Amino acid sequence: MKILQVNVGKVCNMRCSHCHVDAGPHRKESMNDDVAAKVIELMDRFSFETLDITGGAPELNPHFRRFVREGRKRSMEVIDRCNLSVLLIPGNSDLIDFLASEQVHIIASLPCYSQENVDKQRGDGAFTKSIEAIQRLNKVGYGINDKLLLDFIYNPVGPHLAGDQEALQIDYKERLKEDFNISFHQLYTLHNFPVGRWVSQLKEAGEYQPYIQKLRDAYNPSTLDGLMCREQLSIGYTGELHDCDFHQMEEIPIRGHDGRALNITGDFSEEELFTKIPWKVHCYACTAGKGASCSGSLV
Repeated sequence: MKILQVNVGKVCNMRCSHCHVDAGPHRKESMNDDVAAKVIELMDRFSFETLDITGGAPELNPHFRRFVREGRKRSMEVIDRCNLSVLLIPGNSDLIDFLASEQVHIIASLPCYSQENVDKQRGDGAFTKSIEAIQRLNKVGYGINDKLLLDFIYNPVGPHLAGDQEALQIDYKERLKEDFNISFHQLYTLHNFPVGRWVSQLKEAGEYQPYIQKLRDAYNPSTLDGLMCREQLSIGYTGELHDCDFHQMEEIPIRGHDGRALNITGDFSEEELFTKIPWKVHCYACTAGKGASCSGSLV
């Protein structure tokens, strides 16, 4: 295991149409003190290289900064899965400086470089806020300084597979630089996973089965060696242990030898974590085309 991914809860300042977590301002679920303490203990129990903090908007969880500091203290790369607009909330006025001081790697959702597509997926005004947040990040060196990594996540609007990552990155860099004088490091492409809020939309539109078939038809066995579930431990806000964030949202836990669902607050052996990974229909989103993971294309 190289990556410790921690989902701190469903609280978010946005309610995006594609959100697999079903997060939003209406959600109250959030990681408590006891689970947070166990997460920090786990950092010392296993030699993780990366701490990947997600949500909801992870920055809104009271343990976010503590996790960042503890991860960096252990020389881990710390990733903040950021929606960008959270950086503009008045109560977060020092957040950008904090992230920069800890050299946190920001991976931000920016599903397009056009206002129409972003606002359609993330809500009216989301694009303008995102651009302002990125410009503020650029001012402190994010996206410019190689020690302040700023990467974007692209996912398509609608039931389509993500396009070629390299080609899209070129387009993003040209358009954002030309239109807004914005710089960033990498673009990651991600297919929309048939999980959470996105599934409800697909079914309402009668597009669920065709989309699943599209993912299946695009299955690429060359993606298997790079699947994130093979080197990642995903922890939910109540402490459940999962192979990935998508299994977590579908409530598919890692199970011990006796069949019990493993939780960070209970006892478990290292051996119990290295079990076969359940294969579910949403897994086809990782293996379609050039593949998809939290760090972009796999092949």
